[in-house]
Parts: sequence; structure tokens; C-alpha cells
Amino acid sequence: MQTDVAIVGGGPAGLQAALTLGRIHRKAVVLDDGTYRNAAVTHMHNVLTNDGRPPGDYRAAARRELAAYDSITVLQVRADDIQQTGDTFRLQLADGSGLTARQLVLATGVRDELPTIDGLGGLWGDLAAQCPFCHAHEFSGTRIGIIGGESAAHYVAMLGPIASELVVLTNGEPLPETWQGGSAVRTEPIVTVERRRGGVRVTLGAAEGGGASRGPEHEQVSVLFVRPTLHQSAPFAAQLGLELNPSGCVRIDEFGRTSRPGVYAAGDLAHQPTFPGPMASVVMAQAMGQLAGMTAHSTLMAQGL
Repeated sequence: MQTDVAIVGGGPAGLQAALTLGRIHRKAVVLDDGTYRNAAVTHMHNVLTNDGRPPGDYRAAARRELAAYDSITVLQVRADDIQQTGDTFRLQLADGSGLTARQLVLATGVRDELPTIDGLGGLWGDLAAQCPFCHAHEFSGTRIGIIGGESAAHYVAMLGPIASELVVLTNGEPLPETWQGGSAVRTEPIVTVERRRGGVRVTLGAAEGGGASRGPEHEQVSVLFVRPTLHQSAPFAAQLGLELNPSGCVRIDEFGRTSRPGVYAAGDLAHQPTFPGPMASVVMAQAMGQLAGMTAHSTLMAQGL
């Protein structure tokens, strides 16, 4: 199969890139392997006209809209390998087929690595989250927990106006030198977290050095906030030798272009070097997808294609 633009990833960034290209009648193929960063989230927020909508419903509606554009094809298949030969990108797909394209939009997202705490993965996207803009309002007026020392001050400032009380659970990490308080602090390692009484029960271990805990063995909170470590969810940035930011995300310019001509990146996997990390939200992913789609089309148009 041949196309003008191959879009790898079927989340908000990839789907928006496809819509943008469909509006201008540019041929594009979306490769969606069914893997989404917000798969565990029951409702997405901070998305105008879609606030509180299940992400699956959003994606299904987007696919229905894309079906109106004859130049757009959406395939439910995983890309395994991408290589460039001259001005052509060759994609090997998991079903054994291949795809060639003149331009490539990567919208594969990132994978969250959580602290090694028993039970945390099962709460992720529900009673454990990273983004106060997307996840905090529903827990207004409750006791909120923050995991980690390094990010504690940031979360305390963000969540202070929302929570009735905050407790920082450093899990043995040191607090930053700039720490100015603003919440209760527990420095013991976290043994387990589990659903309990409509919220989260945090079980704490012995303090560092084997001493006794400085407080109760358990802390009860409504929700936990934690900053995960980000990893590329697909191997293509490495395969194509793309330049990365210190965050590990793909480095792009203001038009979504990567360090390799003809390759664009949109969504959580990429950000401009002026940002410390990706602006991880549905709306920002959509905006980046639109920009990548427009730039890919403009590049082809400048080439007379």
C-alpha cells in the first residue's frame, strides 16, 4: 500500500492529523494498534464539549468523522519497523503487509513508569493520577495524597486550593531544599496502596534505618497524585535516529518537525526544547496533530506533490 502521509498512532494527535489531511484531500493512512496512554481512564476532562466523556467514546466518534473523508484510511494494525530509503518511508506492519509513504507523522505517545509500589498500577487512571487539571476537581474538598519528594512542592501548590487537606508521602525520597511546607509529610516507605472506603488506603513501612514510624501505619486519602517517568511507547524514534530532549521525548520545532526531514511528531511523545516535558493533554495533542498534518501537507505541496 502507498500513501502520501503515514500516521502512526490512533490517539487524539494521530486522529486530528488525519482529519486535517482529510479536509485538504491529502491521502493518509492511520495505523492504530489499540494501545492508548489513557486506556485505564474512565472519563477524560479539560476537553471543551467533551468534559467527562469516556475516551473510548471520543475515539469512536473521531473514527466516524474520519469515515467521511475518502482520502483517509484507518487500519487497526501495529507498525513494527520503519526505515527510510531516499525520500520514502517503508513501514513493516504486524500482519505481514507493508506501507510506503512520502511523509511520516509519529503519534505513538509515551509509556508511564510508576514507582514500584504494590497496588499502584491497579489504581492508575482512577484513584492515582498525575495531572491536577485533568483529575483533581472530582476530589474537591477531600484529603489528597502526593507520592514522592522531588515533585511535592509543585503538587502542593497545585492541589492546595482544591483539597481540604494534603499529605506528602515521600516514599523515602528526600524533599527538595526549597521545601516550604504546606502539608503533612510522611517519610516512611510505602508498602502497599489499595482501594478502601471509597478512596485509597496507604500502608507505610518502617522509617529509614529500621526505626519506628512517626505516625499511624496507614494513611487514608481520596486519591493519589504521582509524577511518572516517561518512556517512548514505540521504538521508532530510536530506529529513525531522532534527536531527543533531556526528558526522553522527541525534540520538535514550532511546526512539529523532528530532526529528520519528512518526520513529524505530535502528542505526548514530543515537545519543543523550550518546555521541560510534554504538555500531556488531549487538547494539546489535538493541536500538535493538526500542526503536524498541516506541515506535512505544506511540505509535499512545496515539492509539487
